[in-house]
Amino acid sequence: MAVTTELESPASSESEERTRAGFVALIGAPNAGKSTLLNQLVGTKVAIVTHKVQTTRSVIRGIAMHEGAQIVFVDTPGIFAPKKRLEKAMVSTAWAQVADADITAVLIDARVGLDEAALGIIDRLGESGAREDKRVLILNKIDLVRRDALLAITAEVNARLPFSRTFMVSAANGDGVSDLLGFFSEAMPEGPYLYPEDQVSDLPIRAIAAEVTREKLMLRLHQEVPYSATVETESWEEKRDGSVRISQVIFVERESHRKILLGKGGETIKQISIAARRELHHMLERKVHLFLFVKVREGWTDDPERYREMGLEFPK
Repeated sequence: MAVTTELESPASSESEERTRAGFVALIGAPNAGKSTLLNQLVGTKVAIVTHKVQTTRSVIRGIAMHEGAQIVFVDTPGIFAPKKRLEKAMVSTAWAQVADADITAVLIDARVGLDEAALGIIDRLGESGAREDKRVLILNKIDLVRRDALLAITAEVNARLPFSRTFMVSAANGDGVSDLLGFFSEAMPEGPYLYPEDQVSDLPIRAIAAEVTREKLMLRLHQEVPYSATVETESWEEKRDGSVRISQVIFVERESHRKILLGKGGETIKQISIAARRELHHMLERKVHLFLFVKVREGWTDDPERYREMGLEFPK
């Protein structure tokens, strides 16, 4: 006698957790703390941080895994009133990310409050057509501001442009970041992961290494060399002993800038190299041999190819 049975779907297929993945655009005025917050959200350093404006020059994507969701945070250049060609490209790139994001998060420095830059960003976001349920407000540096002042900023912003949620965080010490991660993970649309689960950035390691050196350069030189200085990793050689030999070139626009960067007896470039090498050693968890060279590349800020390398649209 033949016996027939009904085939049941494996229990695992029913209980299997559906994955979610999407993009969150972080926008704000220069020095609002976007890069610091990005590093906190991802759990490791993927963006350079200084106290100076225009530190972030191109789009940097940091990737976080949280409660079954992959959240791709898009750190954009600080938004301000641009004058030079490079500045215009940075601001244009920042706004381009809003159109493609699942969530747009506006970061405001609570110490500064609603200054002209912050109000300009809020007004333009309202004009962009981004839906209210796709907009969130983040007040940063709350450890430095009284609660009544935070509530006043929140009320004023939402009166001007309603946001679906308001979060208060301190990117510097991580306060409030876990709540933010929880919200973003739930807000991501269902779908497959966009990157490998262990990947924390879409930047190649050579580009991250160049950004580390640019960070140390900016911290060391203050206003002596303009922000047009850029760093490129020319070679990356894996050594048999497990160490890595990195050769980088710092490009400046003028010979006078090159002399400043080198310093008397090469002392300035030496200190930049030491600081960058220490950071890279910590990031890569192995010995780093770093060699820096300074060259003049006149007018590179007018070269379309340089913009493409940084992921920026060349403004005409």
